[in-house]
Amino acid sequence: MVLRRSQIVACAAILAMSFGAAGCQMNSKDNVFDIEAAEQSGLRQVQSRTFKVEDKDKTMRSVMTTMQDMGFVIGNADKDLGTVSGTKLDGYQLRMTVSVVPIVDGQMLVRANASYNNKPIDSEAAYNDYFSVLEKELKVPAQELG
Repeated sequence: MVLRRSQIVACAAILAMSFGAAGCQMNSKDNVFDIEAAEQSGLRQVQSRTFKVEDKDKTMRSVMTTMQDMGFVIGNADKDLGTVSGTKLDGYQLRMTVSVVPIVDGQMLVRANASYNNKPIDSEAAYNDYFSVLEKELKVPAQELG
């Protein structure tokens, strides 16, 4: 079977339209970056505390100790990036990554981000528990963002 030029052009046009239409059918739930800014801002406040500690290394060690005391196995710690990641397995999978960032006036911003069975944890009580233990380890009260 030999296709004429007009048939080839028609087939190409149909294919192009079908790919274009498929691309237009994406709804907002398919877009992983379609998260409301206010929702993220509120979660970030729940996950973050500042501590009056000038020593980043001390803060990183305290973060690791706190995670281990809570039953996490440290999988990765990067002093330069200021991140510590760990996993807790006990019939479920709990993962947490904690970031330590120096900010103004000799303070450290500590942000914990946890997931339970690959679903993000947004419970304020869960993060309060973590920061309560970290406060005791650092011997410095945490300040909430706000």
